Amino acid sequence: MNALQAALLGLIQGLGEFLPISSSGHLLLGRMVMGFTVDESPAYKMLDILLHIGTLIPVLIVFWKDWWAILRNPFKSKTLLLLFIASMPTLIVKVIFDDFIDGADTGWFLGVSFLLTALFLMIAEIVSSRKDHYKDQPGFFHAIIMGCMQGIALLPGISRSGSTLAGGLLSGLNRKSAAKFSFMMSAPAIVGAMLIEGKDALENGWFNDLELMPTLVGIAVAGVSGYLAIRFMLSLISRVSLNWFALYVAILGVVFLVLQLISFPGVTPFAMPEATETVGALTTLLM
Repeated sequence: MNALQAALLGLIQGLGEFLPISSSGHLLLGRMVMGFTVDESPAYKMLDILLHIGTLIPVLIVFWKDWWAILRNPFKSKTLLLLFIASMPTLIVKVIFDDFIDGADTGWFLGVSFLLTALFLMIAEIVSSRKDHYKDQPGFFHAIIMGCMQGIALLPGISRSGSTLAGGLLSGLNRKSAAKFSFMMSAPAIVGAMLIEGKDALENGWFNDLELMPTLVGIAVAGVSGYLAIRFMLSLISRVSLNWFALYVAILGVVFLVLQLISFPGVTPFAMPEATETVGALTTLLM
């Protein structure tokens, strides 16, 4: 991987993390287009985590007042408690469906995941346009719903920001508050993934497979583009229709499924993992 490829992946991560289009899904697409093979996936999975750390930086910068308030009074901070509550469903989903989530990293489920993102966004847009009153501060109910949606978004192609934003709107938050809490939710999710996956990376030597300079370039680009994406969403979230994002990921999902159907070179075929428990996990998740 050269610096240009790393910069492109960083750009994809930075924009996709905060626009409701799925950074994980677009990173998979990017690797397919660049010709990276499945055999290289452990190293690039580690790269994905490092790129996520790049997008953690703008979250800390943009919401620095909120983080400072948490640090000053952590035991009295309602925001910290809500972030903790919102993180629990994600942790539970990760533990129960870990095999299926790892299997989905190959991209076989990507087309369906993009379509699910489109569905979430369209439902959220319809519901939010029909409600007359929304709360401007998240509460426990909002945190639980948004946390559950973040758990579903562990599947590549299902947008974390899109799903949590949809969860916030469906549970009665206004758009700007839902977007802000969604972005802040990414911080514990990124830190958690870094700790869990970082342990595996150290044990398996995945860091050794990454080149330092391209990795640093990717992280820097992810940070800058992530900052711009956050500012864009916070300034336009009350005016922009989620249907435009839904249309984009829906088209992407259909195109990807068609490419799978015709066995297009470089596209992971639609083949469900063999493990019985993984199949059962998916069935439970989609019920």
